[in-house]
Amino acid sequence: MKHTTKALIAAMTLCVSASAVASSHREAPSITKTPKVDATDFYMFNSYENNRADYVTIIANYLPLQDAYGGPNYFALDDDALYEIHIDNNGDAVEDITFQFDFTQNLNSIEIDSDGNPSTANVAIPLSNAGDASVAANVQTSESYDVTMVKGDRRSGSRTDLGNFKKPFDYIGTKSFADYPTYARSFIKPLNLGSCGQGRVFVGQRAESFAIDLGRVFDLINLNPLGARNGGTNILADKNITSIAMEVPKACLVNATGNDPVIGAWTTASVRQATLVNGNPASGISTTAKKGGAWTQVSRLGMPLVNEVVIGLKDKDKFNASEPKDDVAKFAPYVFYPTLPALIQTLYPQAPAPTNFPRQDLVTAFLTGVPTINKPANPKLVPADMLRLNTSTPAVAAANQNDLGVISIIPGQNDGRPSATAKDVAGFPNGRRPGDDVTDIALRVSMGALCHAGLPADVTCVPADAKAGKALFTDGAVKPATEFDSVFPYLKTPNPGSR
Repeated sequence: MKHTTKALIAAMTLCVSASAVASSHREAPSITKTPKVDATDFYMFNSYENNRADYVTIIANYLPLQDAYGGPNYFALDDDALYEIHIDNNGDAVEDITFQFDFTQNLNSIEIDSDGNPSTANVAIPLSNAGDASVAANVQTSESYDVTMVKGDRRSGSRTDLGNFKKPFDYIGTKSFADYPTYARSFIKPLNLGSCGQGRVFVGQRAESFAIDLGRVFDLINLNPLGARNGGTNILADKNITSIAMEVPKACLVNATGNDPVIGAWTTASVRQATLVNGNPASGISTTAKKGGAWTQVSRLGMPLVNEVVIGLKDKDKFNASEPKDDVAKFAPYVFYPTLPALIQTLYPQAPAPTNFPRQDLVTAFLTGVPTINKPANPKLVPADMLRLNTSTPAVAAANQNDLGVISIIPGQNDGRPSATAKDVAGFPNGRRPGDDVTDIALRVSMGALCHAGLPADVTCVPADAKAGKALFTDGAVKPATEFDSVFPYLKTPNPGSR
């Protein structure tokens, strides 16, 4: 029985740790069946592009683990789904502003005769393009999307149409696209937001922004979380994702009636309740099914790693369908009594788990914001999982960012990371920038790093409660801010299908 128990704990640790370090890729059982609506990473940060200090950048990544060579049908988003970014600007865990993205896939059937010359009534080609793919007439499918801003409830609030935009085709390869970076940048468009100003929007394929040594993780956690930070390989380096990116004036996001600069945000995707499969589809595109009924939320992402490292397996689908206002009622035990620290202690006895139960320090990190840094001023603040950003925190240039973010203020936590700024509170969990190492931060916070931060009493733990709280936990993979662009949309050009 003793050996069986140890094996069971080790197996549990493998499952929890593997998902914990994979950001939000395939994090729940049901979402694995519908990758087009699987949110992988969510970013929100004060823009650090030059001369953009009055803006917030928000990026929602979807459709994980894209192999760049995945043709002839590449990685269109779901034209039967509704993708949304929600903003809470008064701390009540209910959306005050929602940006909706509704996609349409269009068919431009290209037909040729037996000599390979264009013709209007011959045989349709099997590939996605016939010639230079930067020319729309040479590509068989295209995507456009409508952006709508909703004030109040996401379904019943007041709606403002912000325009219709086009999405660049995915990076087929260097023969189809002679200059993909320039082509993709042409799809960055102004977004007129009325009286509060003008933002920017871009939707398109980007290089995977998350870094992790997944091979070692799945090989019975064949890595040392107390080892060298540069000891891992980023297995996701050759993968792409699809980004929904916005840059919005801060004045459009903060509460106009208050003086609180803190906002919260999360992204969701919803599909129609009913699907009727057509057993005899017509020629065309997206003709195999008819969908109808009310919008039903199937994906949710705010803080990274919550559904992976905090929520139990049986409730992962439930979390994806839930709203932040219900988090305490539905999921509080997972935050108060987390299992990951105990599992880490089992594998690594030299790293004892924190003893301050219930874990109010995790409530601070994941549900309320950190006092004096990004906690909303609302005295009736509703604890909820979302990214919280203090829009008044000055942005830090990419070369000066410390990828430990807020916990860089903890003595001993800065383990030799290149940064001209020793302490950097402009990063995770004060929002999240592309270069923030959220895996290392989450591991350290789960093991009690905040107990060593000297923060106000909200944290309700002290160094004695977390003996391993200053240990330099790491997954070994590194992707600093300097590996991203320093201009909108910040994420790099995707990997081409062929070179």
